[in-house]
Amino acid sequence: MSAKVREKTVDEIYKTRKWRELIYSLGALLGLILLCVVLSVLSPHFLTVRNLMNIARQSAVNSLISVGMLLAILTAGIDLSVGSILALATTSMGILVVNFGLNPFLGMLVCLGIGALLGAINGLMLTKLHLPHPFIATLGMMNIARGLALIITDATPVSGFPKSIQFFGAAFIGPVPVSFILVLVVFSLFHIFLNRTAIGRYIYAVGGNIEAARLSGINVDRILTIVYTLSGLMAALGGLVLVGRVNAAYPLAGLGYELDAIAAAIIGGASFFGGVGTVWGTLIGAMIMAVLRNGLNLLGVSADLQTVAIGVVIVAAVYIDVLRRRAAKQDER
Repeated sequence: MSAKVREKTVDEIYKTRKWRELIYSLGALLGLILLCVVLSVLSPHFLTVRNLMNIARQSAVNSLISVGMLLAILTAGIDLSVGSILALATTSMGILVVNFGLNPFLGMLVCLGIGALLGAINGLMLTKLHLPHPFIATLGMMNIARGLALIITDATPVSGFPKSIQFFGAAFIGPVPVSFILVLVVFSLFHIFLNRTAIGRYIYAVGGNIEAARLSGINVDRILTIVYTLSGLMAALGGLVLVGRVNAAYPLAGLGYELDAIAAAIIGGASFFGGVGTVWGTLIGAMIMAVLRNGLNLLGVSADLQTVAIGVVIVAAVYIDVLRRRAAKQDER
């Protein structure tokens, strides 16, 4: 198929999703505003500058992981390994920097490199080993990376990081946490990547219809490998922020983070069926998760009930995605 025909096919897939994404993102934004209004009425402490900046800081790790998860979901996939990749990447950095005196900046590069490498392995297992679904490949990586993190640390935390590594998670510029500024920069870059580059459009095309994408001449295996590499990279970047915030890397870090990331992407308008979702919608979804947790804490809700509430939100988000899918199919008829 000629390049012109291929680009035309990709453009058609790209354009058909735009109006739906706008509606979904606006719906998520309205949900966030409504949630904030309710919590501001229920708690006088919610709308204080200090609390809002605390929400921004607490949302940073999930936001960074979520944008990587978004890429996987856009291709109708999933990445269950992000929490374990975060743990292995940060503990490896901790051992090298704290125990062996590696330069902190090199240590951060190692952390990001490990995340990208493990993500690339996920992609290669999916494309070269032809595993039936990303669920299988990333589930295997989830256990492998977690086990390695426990082995190399002897199941103990690594603490005492230098200030340069703590910067992204602990520093502030005025009242604004550096971690949230980092989130805004990263999300802006991913917005440009998904909307202004050929690879970004190919990611949407693969998720919209993988067979049509192949027939259009798109190298689907290459796109999937890039997607999971970036997902692993973002998990490691989220780990850097987490290490900076708590000044420790521990092998059990990131447990359950994949669920929050999935929820953020779906709440923000992404579809489990692929091909639909936006970077800014995902950020709104991550903020909804952070605001909900913060509000429940302010209202004195127990941790057990908070877990139940988050679970309900995740189920509701997936069900809404199913309803959106049904509505989209009816519109196509």
